[in-house]
Amino acid sequence: MPKKYFIYTFGCHESEADSERIAGDYEARNYTSALTWEDADEIILNTCSVQQSSEDRVIDYIDEIKKYFTENKLPKPKIIFTGCMTHHGAQVILKQIPFVDEVLHISEVGFNTPAIRRDKNHAWVQISSGCNCFCSFCIIPYSRGREVSRPMEDIVNEVNGLSESGYSEITLLAMNTNSYGLEKDGKCIKELLLNFDKPLTNKNIPQNQRQYKSSKSTTPFIKLLRRLSQFKSIKKIDFLSASIWDFSDELIEEVVTNPKISKHFYLPIQSGSDRILKLMNRGYTNADTVKFITKIKTRVPCATFSSDFIVGFPTESESEFQETISLAKKIKFSHANIFYYSPRPGTIAYRLYPDDISLVVKKRRWNELNLLINKD
Repeated sequence: MPKKYFIYTFGCHESEADSERIAGDYEARNYTSALTWEDADEIILNTCSVQQSSEDRVIDYIDEIKKYFTENKLPKPKIIFTGCMTHHGAQVILKQIPFVDEVLHISEVGFNTPAIRRDKNHAWVQISSGCNCFCSFCIIPYSRGREVSRPMEDIVNEVNGLSESGYSEITLLAMNTNSYGLEKDGKCIKELLLNFDKPLTNKNIPQNQRQYKSSKSTTPFIKLLRRLSQFKSIKKIDFLSASIWDFSDELIEEVVTNPKISKHFYLPIQSGSDRILKLMNRGYTNADTVKFITKIKTRVPCATFSSDFIVGFPTESESEFQETISLAKKIKFSHANIFYYSPRPGTIAYRLYPDDISLVVKKRRWNELNLLINKD
């Protein structure tokens, strides 16, 4: 009788796509999918580390599994721990959570077997892994590693297979889709940030724009979009996430003129305050955001926008938070993922800025911004 696996996914669309690849790897080894974790021989926890509360939910889930098998005196399934919480390191995880049997870094999950997708119309398609940006609050460069773009032919072949299987919609996934194929190696930068013996200051934080090569001709991402648009059965192409600082005029033109590309723009803006954006190491200003979105609206009147925001970033004043409110009123985002700042050990912000905004203030600001943007 074949063994059964069960995957529980915490977190974002990128994690969902990772879980589909993990499922593909299991089924290539003749495992079958269990309907519940109670019935599984192996339980894979694809974790999220965006906030401390995200990590807490993972621990609570493990405690629930442990309690069930212990109280019922049942054979313990194998517990595999993967996803963004692996930034803590395998030794720390196995010591602190002894119920876990194995730690699997998400970079070890390749593209050698077809992903198992439950949706038969829409597919997530990962075009790169990792992230070269060092936004001060973000744990992703540490948990997922440096950015590595997939070969274009591999992506084209994957989408060709989706097209032949009847899929009509795809969403291209990357931490920074616009700079697909342009990432630099940058090992020395990560070593600098992980070397806690050296003092870290605002002056030696690597700028995100410098982590990518410039392109004197059509960028690899635009070339990829054009190639994928050639598949007749693919009717809609979306992509996320995108940055405004490398969203070129040529890419705007491609989105405007290509009927298959979605006219919805997901742009993780994070804040409307220039000072907070600088502390976050985002590489743009509030004026840059307004200018970019105004340009899009001029070319595409039907365009819609969604975003991510962090409230209660260290030292954020009430007036700086109101700048975010003003930006949200001006842009009229259709949706936003809103988080209150949660210090992530190892990140630049954790090392440089005290978490000095009370939870009460963070929650009040979260409620105000959420009510404004996500009122429906």
